[in-house]
Amino acid sequence: MSSSFKSPVDTAKAISGAAGAKNSASIVNLILLSFLAGAYIAFGGLLAEVANAGMASAGLPVGLCKFVFGATFPVGLIIVVLAGSELFTGNVMFMTLGVLDGSASVGGLAKNWVVSWIFNFVGAVFVAFVLAYMTGIIGATEGPNAAITQGAMKVAADKVALPWDKALIRGIGCNWLVCLAVWLANASDDVIGKIFGIWFPIMAFVTIGFEHSVANMFFIPLGLFLGADGVTPISMLGNIIPVTIGNIIGGAIFVACIYWWTYLKD
Repeated sequence: MSSSFKSPVDTAKAISGAAGAKNSASIVNLILLSFLAGAYIAFGGLLAEVANAGMASAGLPVGLCKFVFGATFPVGLIIVVLAGSELFTGNVMFMTLGVLDGSASVGGLAKNWVVSWIFNFVGAVFVAFVLAYMTGIIGATEGPNAAITQGAMKVAADKVALPWDKALIRGIGCNWLVCLAVWLANASDDVIGKIFGIWFPIMAFVTIGFEHSVANMFFIPLGLFLGADGVTPISMLGNIIPVTIGNIIGGAIFVACIYWWTYLKD
């Protein structure tokens, strides 16, 4: 009787094989797919901000507000995985495991990480400025959409106010869970299994309050466009850089290295 999911060993082998394909991808494809991944994560962020708008000001419990935000955000990674694109945070796991297993090179890892990070940023900012800000979906100061604007400004301001060390540690927790979501998606052989495998860990990291570098490439620039307190290009990088470092640690060490050692090391 066939199974609808792979064993952990087979999942590790599949991820190593995918890393090999990413290693040999053309630069044009990598740029285009990275732009798409940044946009897809931004769609999830935009949905979460709209869905959560006004809940806290209405006096609803903080945990419920965070859960609604977290429960809607995973649509971004679901699209990333099922439609196909190059997300920096997931690539941390793929390329690290690929280098350790010999299916990818250090040069390929560097190219993939740098290009995906940059063009994830471009895609996320595109959605923030063109589809969120210019459309007026976020930006109104009066009327029913004012609560969305206030929520988006608060999200951005809270993120840039995080101390460097806390941002880094929250980045570790985030990408540990994000890479587990991608791992579970690769373990499943059917679409519904992939969706559930992604949804639970992503919902968890967002609800908990961990920090995702690519998501912040949407949330913080949007706050910058809206004029949120304390949000400047410098304060934006002061969040995204330590979060990126934390994301690398979380995905590379706690997922890729440990599972390579456990399942693939000779």
